[in-house]
Amino acid sequence: MKLGNYEFKYGLSLAPMAGYTDSAMRTLAKRYGAEFSTTEMVSAKAVTFGDAKTFSLAAIREEEGPVAVQIFGSEPDVMAHAAEILLAREPNEGFVRPFAVDINMGCPVNKIFKNGEGSALMRDPELIRKIVLTVRGTSPVPVTVKLRAGIDGENRNAVECAMAAEDGGASLITVHGRTRVEFYSGRADREIIKNVKKSVHIPVIANGDVTSGEEALAMLRETGADGIAVGRGAVGNPFVFAEIRAAIFGESYTPPSLGERIDTALEQLRLSVREKGERVAVVEARKQIAAYFTSFRGASALRASINRAESSEEVKTLLSYFAKANGENS
Repeated sequence: MKLGNYEFKYGLSLAPMAGYTDSAMRTLAKRYGAEFSTTEMVSAKAVTFGDAKTFSLAAIREEEGPVAVQIFGSEPDVMAHAAEILLAREPNEGFVRPFAVDINMGCPVNKIFKNGEGSALMRDPELIRKIVLTVRGTSPVPVTVKLRAGIDGENRNAVECAMAAEDGGASLITVHGRTRVEFYSGRADREIIKNVKKSVHIPVIANGDVTSGEEALAMLRETGADGIAVGRGAVGNPFVFAEIRAAIFGESYTPPSLGERIDTALEQLRLSVREKGERVAVVEARKQIAAYFTSFRGASALRASINRAESSEEVKTLLSYFAKANGENS
């Protein structure tokens, strides 16, 4: 699968998730086998206003790459201008430009939807076409799109929206197989992803419910998609990318030990501290650190303790006690 200057062997990526797919998570996804990833979504309007926090969300370190920057909005000209600004920024030492611009057309959150952004764009395929066309007109890199199955069960129009995006010049489409009203409940509909793949001539990435190599193979087989985007299945589990790669190549896979999980969780925290500073990083990383250990004895108590932790050293001490309680030195 070719996208811009990159050739991806199996289209394995980390899906964008607000509040999760920061630089630390993207770096670990890359280390364990993700071929590319996407930033947390950033507001096109906020970019044009020069908001510093928004620019920090869009910053990409070289070690993460390649990474697409995801923007959301509803005004074609504003979104095109935002993309232009983000792509024109001079990289600082250790930072690089995004290799693609991804347009969010799948966010189900109420405050985004009510503004006519995110998944609300799927109400108007012609607006989708116009947004992609306008952004594509100013972008020197590929423009990609993230869709859902539709708004609700009566409006499952991912095929129509995907065709509109392709007509506007999109280079790739990712489809989450749930409607907006489903959020993350139930099971992702693989049939609609299959129908999108049959209806367009550009690569299609399947997204939804992939948490193992076996599920990734089933998703590829049942949808005919060109690749897999893993979102929630990678939270506290960057190892899933190594597992999926092994499954694709028919190789054996050894799950990580508790010690490796602890080391990786602490590495994620270290990377986060580097980007955000100690106080912010510890607070924001709590939910991800705890997710590394959900299948182990004492995980609930550990989660409660980590949620009260205020420093990296405190988290490290808690994980050391947790390892000993589970019969492993760390």
